[in-house]
Amino acid sequence: MLFCVLYLVCVCRVFFIFANLTEKIKMKMKIWMFCLLFLIESGSLIQGKSGKRVFRVMCYNVENYFDCVDDSLTRDEEYLPGGIRGWNYNRYVRKQYNIARVIAAVGAWEPPALVGFCEVESRRGLFDLVRGPLNNLHYRFVHHDSPDARGVDVALLYLPEMFKVLHDEPIRIRFTDAPNSTTRDILYVCGRVPSGDTLHVFVCHFPSRLGGELESADRRSDAANMLRKQVNFIQEKDAKANILIMGDFNDYPDNTSLHDVLQALEPREPFRKEYLYNLMFSLHKEGKGTHKHEAEWGALDQIIVSGYMLDQQQGLYTTPADVHIFNVDFLLEDDMKYLGKKPFRTYSGMKYVGGFSDHLPVYIDFWY
Repeated sequence: MLFCVLYLVCVCRVFFIFANLTEKIKMKMKIWMFCLLFLIESGSLIQGKSGKRVFRVMCYNVENYFDCVDDSLTRDEEYLPGGIRGWNYNRYVRKQYNIARVIAAVGAWEPPALVGFCEVESRRGLFDLVRGPLNNLHYRFVHHDSPDARGVDVALLYLPEMFKVLHDEPIRIRFTDAPNSTTRDILYVCGRVPSGDTLHVFVCHFPSRLGGELESADRRSDAANMLRKQVNFIQEKDAKANILIMGDFNDYPDNTSLHDVLQALEPREPFRKEYLYNLMFSLHKEGKGTHKHEAEWGALDQIIVSGYMLDQQQGLYTTPADVHIFNVDFLLEDDMKYLGKKPFRTYSGMKYVGGFSDHLPVYIDFWY
């Protein structure tokens, strides 16, 4: 009872202060107040395993995070002020704060060490995000412009005290059936983590299913083949390499591109250190997903690791049970057409609704 009284007093005091703040500061307070309430209600503290420390990684397709500046080299007119989407600076800023709110909530008391992004347009947008609503967390980022026609890329946010970047580069994808076509690059970043281990990170956004799943399948297989070559190159030098692959693959764990071409297998013991294991397999088989197409949920966003990272006797490790879909209520809305829930996205068709994304984030805990 005493706790409840003190809690109400604190809330009243906060709202009294809140009423006298500027709109920008109010928005920041909304994010952190929400996260505090979320933690109080859910008790979602990061608990260690036998004294181990956590290294949390999340991946999020943020759904068309465009800035408000025209890029003459890409087709970004749809998301410019005056464009058909009605995109403007206020919506751009709101999108930033929505993304920041998700990152803060996934991180619980400590922000994720790494955040893989899909569908970000530019370095400008990332800079405004980390110097705006995420400023107090001191994130840095890795980004390369890709040849994607719309200008949407992948990127990696990282905490410099948790991840020291040693090398980064974009991996260009070539299509066997259309050598002149372009798509998003795969982002490769190699870095050192607090345990002293080297971690090889790939952030991916495979070609979409636009035009049909089967009609576009070969393009995702081409992307998976290029990624497999990069993995082979790393493992030829170090069979015990720590490899983390994450992103929106526009395919499910049992589809050809991932299961057969990339050879990302369902996790089953005994784990082989040189194999790749798709840790979303069990969630996929349970019918859980990160994206909803009509009435069906699907796990398009996935996290894949090398088998060596499933060895609990080595430095940085994880388990298949440590991967999660972040599906809290504020990221969802009622699905009036197909029933149940669906992601609360930024646009519903052409109508701006001010939500978060058409994808849910995924995250994984590593231990050291």
